[in-house]
Amino acid sequence: MNKSKIIAVLACGVMLSSCGTSGNTNTQTNTQTNSHQSVLGSIISAATNGQTLGNTIKSILGTDKPRERDLIGTWHYRQPGVAFTTENLLAKAGGETIATEIKEKLSNTYTKVGINSQNTYLTINSDKTFSGKIDGKPISGQWSYTQEDQKLVLKTLLFSLNVYAKKTTGGMSFLMESKKLLNLFQTLAAMSGNSTLQTMGDLSKNYDGVRIGLDTHK
Repeated sequence: MNKSKIIAVLACGVMLSSCGTSGNTNTQTNTQTNSHQSVLGSIISAATNGQTLGNTIKSILGTDKPRERDLIGTWHYRQPGVAFTTENLLAKAGGETIATEIKEKLSNTYTKVGINSQNTYLTINSDKTFSGKIDGKPISGQWSYTQEDQKLVLKTLLFSLNVYAKKTTGGMSFLMESKKLLNLFQTLAAMSGNSTLQTMGDLSKNYDGVRIGLDTHK
């Protein structure tokens, strides 16, 4: 797929992410949904009852809010990133244990796609410009940030991405709403025929109320 097609796909994915889901589902979708629920159930069952409050809070978006100056620099992909929204009850059910389970499942898929620290990174400049690559595909444009809701808006010539920034022990997480990331992956899968991307989209269906994306380091 050439560069122009890739950009078009990304733009389409972002536009689709703002749309509601269709009310028409088929048997295959129902089967997949049941499968996703089973996967999510296995994640929950892996969580222990002895998680401390502090252990839970670390995985909730809204804590560790970075300041604008904290974002400046080049951030290289390290591993999948996960954070719960405050309304997600899973955050109270298992905290870090559930987050770790989700990261492990996403890590396998990211590896199959080919995402690594060399081909996936983001450079945020103090002059409000950014550049970087996602799986080797270049992106660049302008950015803005609101610390209150941790929203980092990346604007290119053709589309915008709403990303949530969260401080981590080793660097920074850049996360998206799982449903929007799902729409992006499904669009990429449909246009590229990449079955691995489709699998990644299926995985993200499990994570309603969870932000998923990339953990990065400088």
